[in-house]
Amino acid sequence: QVQLVESGGGLVQAGGSLRLSCAASGRTFSSYSMGWFRQTPGKEREFVARISWSSGSTDYADSVKGRFTISRENANNPVILQMNSLKPDDTAVYFCAAAAPRKAYGLRSAATYDYWGRGTQVTVSS
Repeated sequence: QVQLVESGGGLVQAGGSLRLSCAASGRTFSSYSMGWFRQTPGKEREFVARISWSSGSTDYADSVKGRFTISRENANNPVILQMNSLKPDDTAVYFCAAAAPRKAYGLRSAATYDYWGRGTQVTVSS
């Protein structure tokens, strides 16, 4: 079984920081593109950030650019998301996701990703 498990969520005051990590089991994700998405009740899953397996290039949603940083760890811990200067609007369930190496386009779309974690709650208070 291939699994992704997020951790690091919690409650933080506005302006604070959290570090989300994603642990993998069942296989290596070293050749995969990795992404983070978030979702609030009644809304579609929203792209946050992604990192390319081939070039290491990164991509961020406008709403988090300059505040969040995505980076690769290793095959067992594929990706982290460092979140700084958090705002109440960042409150959501955050999901880690992996896209197979053959996929090079559409990486801002949740439908492109092959594996997903179950999510970790991030709550930012005013």
